[in-house]
Amino acid sequence: MQTYSPTKYHLIDIHKEIDLFDRKIAYCQQFEKFDAESARVSALSKLQKKRSSLVKIAITFSSQGIEYDPKFLPRSLAVDSTGQIIDAPQVSVKPVAEGIAV
Repeated sequence: MQTYSPTKYHLIDIHKEIDLFDRKIAYCQQFEKFDAESARVSALSKLQKKRSSLVKIAITFSSQGIEYDPKFLPRSLAVDSTGQIIDAPQVSVKPVAEGIAV
């Protein structure tokens, strides 16, 4: 098993992955077609579970003092008053109804 000490570049990669999962979740909520609503809920829970594990890693790296640039954080993460990364509250988006022009 290879061990490494995390660097700011590992944290940048994790931030990019979190941003990717945010976009996947938004797409799944709004546009992806499912046969049943239970299938949508299942797919969303899998995506959110993977995203939450990445957020935990990013918070751990941040608490260890690994530097990062706040302007490059994913939109779903925020910085608290102590300078630590926190998970911003998620806004739930309802699926767009088919056939309705917005």
